Amino acid sequence: MLRDLGDTEIGGFGIASSDDPLLITDIGLVTQSCSIATVEFDDSALAEFFDEQVDQGLHPTRFGRVWIHTHPGNSAEPSGTDEETFARVFGHADWAVMFILARGGQTYCRLEYHTQPAAGFELPVEIDYEQPFEASDHAAWEADYRTKVHKRIWEAMPSVKSRDAAGQQDGQRSFDPDIGSSSLADDGWLDDRQRRWEEELGWDKYLYSYGEEDAYDRSHQ
Repeated sequence: MLRDLGDTEIGGFGIASSDDPLLITDIGLVTQSCSIATVEFDDSALAEFFDEQVDQGLHPTRFGRVWIHTHPGNSAEPSGTDEETFARVFGHADWAVMFILARGGQTYCRLEYHTQPAAGFELPVEIDYEQPFEASDHAAWEADYRTKVHKRIWEAMPSVKSRDAAGQQDGQRSFDPDIGSSSLADDGWLDDRQRRWEEELGWDKYLYSYGEEDAYDRSHQ
């Protein structure tokens, strides 16, 4: 539904089941500026989303590893911007997933392990109808979309060309948006916040109590 409410890309984070990191049970939508080719999350909203999930007792591996976004066309193949963003923002995590859903129903899903030996695998995608789920709430979903997803409007900027040494100008204007510069977050942002959460919130005790200590990647320390 969220994919079809507008004509731009939209992005979010998959929130995983407690016992299966690849079983996505919810999607976290944050404030973002979108175009037909890019998604740029608001840094403050992204930080707030991560803090809210931590306050609910979730580890970052449950809500900060699966990057979900849509393509408004019929191709789900990742663009060059998608690949650059995935490598830059999620490359510091021990593992991450890029999932793309196109308007025509096509999907693309790739799991990457970044600890040695690093590897990447394309994964099949399916809907598990055996899982319990709450009733659909289209009104709430659309309200969330209208509040958080903002279409980016490119403005034409004047292109001033000097005709001679006297500085004569013509009246031409050009439109040259840099659609490849949008980012999900600053370099290392996710890694820095995960380290801070461990230091301030005592992740050692949390991980030990849930038997996840061995799975937690400390390579960034």
